[in-house]
Order: sequence, then C-alpha cells, then structure tokens
Amino acid sequence: MEEEIRTSVDSSSSVNLPLRTICHVCHKQFSQYTCPRCNSRYCSLQCYKSHSNRCTESFMRENVVEELRQLRTDDSTKRKTLDILKRFHSEEEMEGLDEDDSTLSEETIEKVLAVSAGDQLSFDDLSAEEKKRFLRAMASGELSKMIEPWEAWWTKPSARTISLSKEGTPLVQLHAEQQSTISLTSGVEANQSSEIPRGPNTPLPLLSKLSSAKPSPLLAVHLVDIIYSYCFTLRLYNGDWQSDAIGSALVVLSVSSVLGQSGQPETVLEALSSCLEQTCSPAYRHVGGLQLGLSLIDDVAILLSLGGPALVCLLCDLQRLIQAGERDLKSEKRRKKSRWSDIGTKLKHADRKIFFIMCWVHEQPSEAWSTLENIVKMEKSSIMEFENHKMSTKMDSKAKGSDKVLIEEIK
Repeated sequence: MEEEIRTSVDSSSSVNLPLRTICHVCHKQFSQYTCPRCNSRYCSLQCYKSHSNRCTESFMRENVVEELRQLRTDDSTKRKTLDILKRFHSEEEMEGLDEDDSTLSEETIEKVLAVSAGDQLSFDDLSAEEKKRFLRAMASGELSKMIEPWEAWWTKPSARTISLSKEGTPLVQLHAEQQSTISLTSGVEANQSSEIPRGPNTPLPLLSKLSSAKPSPLLAVHLVDIIYSYCFTLRLYNGDWQSDAIGSALVVLSVSSVLGQSGQPETVLEALSSCLEQTCSPAYRHVGGLQLGLSLIDDVAILLSLGGPALVCLLCDLQRLIQAGERDLKSEKRRKKSRWSDIGTKLKHADRKIFFIMCWVHEQPSEAWSTLENIVKMEKSSIMEFENHKMSTKMDSKAKGSDKVLIEEIK
C-alpha cells in the first residue's frame, strides 16, 4: 500500500488537506512525478533512473524490436523508410566517419530496396553491429530528426468547417461501399473525413440521462487538462497513436491528472501547471521540456477556438485511443496480470470520464469556448512572465556571485 502523508500543521484542523505520496524509490522525499510505464511514484531524475531498468532502458529495446518484427508495410512506407536510412547513412559519411563505423552497410540498404510488396521489413535483416547502431541512433534522437513532422489536424483549414448534428453525430454517415464514390464526387467531405477525427457514431445522450446531479462548474478546467494531454500524446507519437495504443494510453494517464490520478484542479492555471510539470519531468524532458509545454498550451487555445464540434471530435478520438489501449491490454499475455490490473481500472475510469465530458461539451453554448480560450491565453502569459522572472533572477544571482572579491587585501 502506498505510504501517504496528510500535509497539515494542525492535526485537529477540520480542513481536508490533500494527501501526498512518498517517493517509492528513496522513501525520503514527497513524490512529484509518475512513471508513464509502471505508474510508480518518484521524486527526482536520480530516482527515475534507478527505479526500474525495464522502464528506462530495456523497455525501449524490447518494444522497438517487437514493433519492427511485426511491422507490415506497403510500397510507399518502404520507400519512405529507405529514404530515411539513406539520408542517415549519407549524413554520417559527410561527417567523415570511417567505413567500418557506417551506421548501415550498402548491403543492408540494398536488402531494404529489394524487399518486394507484401513482405516484412525485419529488424533481423540488420547485422549485430547495425542493430546496436540503429538502437543507439533511435535513443539519441538522430533518426527522429529525419522523420517528417506531423501536421496537427486542428491546425488545418478543414478543422474550422466541422459540423455535427444536434445529437452530436456527423451530418453525413457513410457506408463502406459509398466511401470511394463520395471521395470522387465531393472533395470537401473526403478531405474532412481523412484529416479530422470522426465524431460519435451514435447520438450523444443528455447529461440529465447520465446523472441526476448538476454538472460540476470545474468541468471546463478539467477539459483543459484533458485537451493538453491529448495534444501532448499525439505530438509525442507524431500523430500515430495507433502504432502503440497501450503506450499512448499510458502517456495520457501520466500527463492528465484528471484522467490518470483522479485530480481535481480548480483553476485553469492549476491544470496547466500540473501538465507542464509532467512535460518537464525526467520521463518526458527530452521531448522538448518547457518550450514544448508552452506550444501545447497554444494547441489548447487553438482547439478551443474551433468550438464545440471540434472538441467533440477530439474527445471521441481520445476515447478511441483509451479503448484501444484497453483492448490491447487485455490481449497482452506476455505480462503479469497483477501488473496491469490497476492500469486497466484507470483506463475504464478514463473512458467513462471522457464520455461524460464529451456529452457536457456538446450541450455548452458556443460562446463558452471563446471565454475559456481567452483564459488559457492569459494564463500562458502569466506562466511565461513567471519563467522569465525566474530566469532573470537566476542570472542576476550568478552575476553577483561572479563580482565577489575572492581575495581581500589585508590592511
């Protein structure tokens, strides 16, 4: 059982103060972060690195190898993969590396080029040394620099033309056999359906049907937390959360305090600060840190500016992500059941919470989103002002320290 301490000066106080969890590694400090893989609570980078080799090192290798072995690609994907490998190979040659240090041999590149349609691009096609270099290049981020950045769907023009029915479903419900015909006769509908996540397949129920209680006034704050975690996850996976549904779902739970930790932020600033804390944590700092976090706040503001229909589509896509994680989790037979039981429970709770907020969003007036958008922008400005002040103070203290006289003349 987790060791928890109620942070209170006076134990007789009637005020219910929050419980804080002790770090599961050092058992000395209060935990500030949650491992996105095993849900273990830790307090610092040192504790994160030492809490589990499976989470920090071997996990990456095992999943990369497994993903590559199971990957089946078409000709287009193979050509893109080959281009990436060739660019990486040529860049290292331009840097003056010896022939023996080449990341991928000419023979291996020819193997990839010769792969026929329908066959696999196997990790086993690489030599032992090439496998090491490939994993090293992936861990260092060298390969990721060569992947074309994903263009978020909410930044595309079609995102501003999303329309849903009064029941929350898409205005046009397509049958499978009609899909190709529509794509030829109507470029607008085809473009929207391919770029924008599809809305609910069935009408959304009224909130009064889901709960007799009045909706919490904090739902708007919780929505900000959820939107941020969705944007972070999609940008982390370059828009392709389907490639690792379990991993994507775990990222959502670790970044969103509302979905992953039953958090109840009471202000937009509190919600954004919690998300930024996770973004800048040791688990994700390498992705972009504070700079990425601030750009994600811009993503939140953009999505709010698109209005209710876009938010419903977002939440519907997030629900699909969580449900896909649930399904993959149930079929994961290599893992011990006890290890995943807690995560499975959290995913079920997240699924229900997302659906409830989706129904709530659908019933809100359009002007509510412009108001929330302005609040998000205002809080981002206050966060940036605070960070700039902190940086300025730090630089001033360093300057004062360098001006100190190291040796005083004795009179």
